Amino acid sequence: MENTNNVTEFILLGLSQNEQVQQACFLLFLLIYLVIVLGNLLIMVTVKSSQRLHTPMYYFLSVLSFVDICYASATVPKLIADLLAEKKSISFQGCITQLFSVHIFGCIEILILTVMAYDRYVAICKPLHYTAIMSRQVCHQLMIATWLGGLVHSMVQTILTIKLPFCGPNEIDHYFCDVYPLLKLACSDTRIVGALVVANTGMIILGCFLVLVVSYAVILITLRTQSSEGRRKALSTCASHITVVLLLFGSSLFIYIRPSTTLAVDKVFSLFYTILTPMLNPIIYTLRNAEMKNAMKKLWSRTKRLGEPK
Repeated sequence: MENTNNVTEFILLGLSQNEQVQQACFLLFLLIYLVIVLGNLLIMVTVKSSQRLHTPMYYFLSVLSFVDICYASATVPKLIADLLAEKKSISFQGCITQLFSVHIFGCIEILILTVMAYDRYVAICKPLHYTAIMSRQVCHQLMIATWLGGLVHSMVQTILTIKLPFCGPNEIDHYFCDVYPLLKLACSDTRIVGALVVANTGMIILGCFLVLVVSYAVILITLRTQSSEGRRKALSTCASHITVVLLLFGSSLFIYIRPSTTLAVDKVFSLFYTILTPMLNPIIYTLRNAEMKNAMKKLWSRTKRLGEPK
């Protein structure tokens, strides 16, 4: 079929058409975005500056924080700007760029969380071999693999979408450009493309979810043989990770592991994985982590001393 595209821009309908709701959301999401950027930057600086945190777990956490900032920046600034704009438009090229960005960073985040689960599995179940298995070279290779995986996934989603013909209407019932809302606007049969999109996303989410479930099942079985103190410390470390996983995977599974249709509640669930998870990551990983809190206190003390007049 010839790809005829008469659409040069899309109109994002956003979260609400009510002006008062939009103003309240503007302040709320501006605050949330500041928390995302500052909170994740704080984690990155703390891990970089503390020698005690130069371990695989905190290396992965610092990369996750960087990805969280990029992930949120793909949607939140545009959402904030649109809440006060009369015309909430985005160019066709801008829409495709946003779709690509959301999927590459979203996929990388899922893959990093899976790698972090593997790291906890090795640390708890194979402690004597941990240093050899999770060497610096292996950690770098795992991170390169997550970025390549995210790139391949996002390119597939983008290519499948960009080849569709769009001849109007051009209103997207969402606050950012995503595959399913765009499939709804395409003026051709999108059942095959929709099936490929579901297969591509579903393979990654379900595959990673199964790895996570198996990893934590083995970890829980292993913890039964450890002392109560060792069990408490290990569970405390894993609890933060499980909380983040449930938030991200729960909402992602609802959106993407189903036929390529759009529902009214999709926008609400999308808020969880595009905005709330990047905001909660630094809070969850710092409040429940004694090492991170101690490192932040030392960083704050050093910063205060540097700022004091001599």
